Amino acid sequence: MDRRTFLGAMAGLVPAAAFTRTAAFAQSSPAASSGSRPLSIGAISAPNSLDPHFYQSPTNNQTLRQIFDPLVTEDATGTLRPLLAESWRALDETTWEFKLRPGIRFHDGTPLTPDDIAFTIERVPNVPNSPGSFVPYVRNVAAVEVVDDRTFRIRSKTPNPFLDRDFTNLYILSRKLHAGAETADFTSGKLAVGTGAFRYAGFTVGQQIELEPNPAYWGRTPGWSRIHTRFIPDAGARVAGLLSGDLDLIDGVPVQDVAHLTADRKVEIFSVASATSAYLFPDTSRDQAPFVTDRAGRPLDRNPLKDVRVRQALSLAIDRKGIVERLLLGQGTPADQFAPPPAPDRLPNRAPIAVDVARAKKLLAEAGYPEGFGLTIHGPSGFFTGDVAVLQAIAQGFSRIGVETKVETLPIATFFSRATNREFALFLTTYATTNSAELLRQVVLTKNQDTGAGPFNRQRYSNPKLDAPLLAALGDFDAERRVARIRDALAALEEDVGVIPVFYPRFNWAGRKGYVRFVPGNAFGHTNAVFAEPV
Repeated sequence: MDRRTFLGAMAGLVPAAAFTRTAAFAQSSPAASSGSRPLSIGAISAPNSLDPHFYQSPTNNQTLRQIFDPLVTEDATGTLRPLLAESWRALDETTWEFKLRPGIRFHDGTPLTPDDIAFTIERVPNVPNSPGSFVPYVRNVAAVEVVDDRTFRIRSKTPNPFLDRDFTNLYILSRKLHAGAETADFTSGKLAVGTGAFRYAGFTVGQQIELEPNPAYWGRTPGWSRIHTRFIPDAGARVAGLLSGDLDLIDGVPVQDVAHLTADRKVEIFSVASATSAYLFPDTSRDQAPFVTDRAGRPLDRNPLKDVRVRQALSLAIDRKGIVERLLLGQGTPADQFAPPPAPDRLPNRAPIAVDVARAKKLLAEAGYPEGFGLTIHGPSGFFTGDVAVLQAIAQGFSRIGVETKVETLPIATFFSRATNREFALFLTTYATTNSAELLRQVVLTKNQDTGAGPFNRQRYSNPKLDAPLLAALGDFDAERRVARIRDALAALEEDVGVIPVFYPRFNWAGRKGYVRFVPGNAFGHTNAVFAEPV
């Protein structure tokens, strides 16, 4: 899943004053005094770094959001809310003005200044070896102009109606503290210094992170004395830890445990309908693809996934309704398209994609594979609830139409590294966003190192019928025309089956009743102590 955020204000070009956002959300107030109760969290996955600009992934983002702040954020409805910036507005199509909250300091006491935003933008393209870069969010920035000690203007090279959303997942660093900082300096804790509600207190890669309250935080903080998050990929171990009292809050609640945990008077379930799309990404660009064979296991001379009829057949072989109802026990929604339901610019009036084995077999025969072929699907293990079972169900569907399918799952870090290196023919992953334009730009826009387009286009998909309307939409301040262009791009992707949507998951957390209340602060499934309140 790769990760969300960059686009989205749907407002058209109107007088600048209409763009102003005010601090109605998370208003500045004295930080809540540190409570005497610790919070112990069991999380399904672990961040691979504490450098906030190293890897744009759900796990890294949710962990680092506790230590660092962006300028603005999204709430659970996808609405933009103030954080470090108390207000912002578009002055014209290439100029946005932001005003910082007064008195914000980094954990060591260093004041936040407009120059820190300029430094953050400068740093992002220079973080080496990033497996998922933040560059698309800053590539279009031409300059940052300081107006006064709290006000600055960001000028873009071309019109960008989404610039405010570009900064929802870009955590702000200090030029004074972080100039010259390397990724290892953050992961070691040496420079894991932000403006967030919690301060770094310890980190063991792959095992745990310790946080303590920031007593000088500009906003409200939950009254926890300490946050101890353990990374526990085994679902049974997380549930057992909760029931034994060893853990206070867990994420990734197994779907088979939701009902009995709901009935347990010592446990409370917290849920949110997500903005996440789970999808298969086929290799449509190479003439020969790895892990594709004939039915006898011999490599094929040509890549069948390049044929749209084969991709259509695979999509029709998936029993999405069965996956959601029988495997996920209703904790999700069958996909009707790539863009998730919270995205207002998605294609309207789509029904869930139905299984049709007979038509799928006919399409395979028309494509020259009447006997099918062999295929391996890859996916991460422990990435989302039920991921391995979903892969196996997809493989069974493919086998029913003659595509003999194996499943190989890998640890998350290994999986994404190999996917980025183009080692797979077909893999399952997710992306979360409340904006279709972001989804398309990040995942399927033709990859371009110079512009930063397609950072998660790991299969090098390219479709001119998608690129043209999407690129036009990305610079269009006319809301109605922009949405129409985004939908044209979505329709082009759908027609070409550039990706194969599967389902939209529902996220569940479970906590000790009477001890913690978890209020999901966004639709991305982030497990964040900022959203957890003592009871």
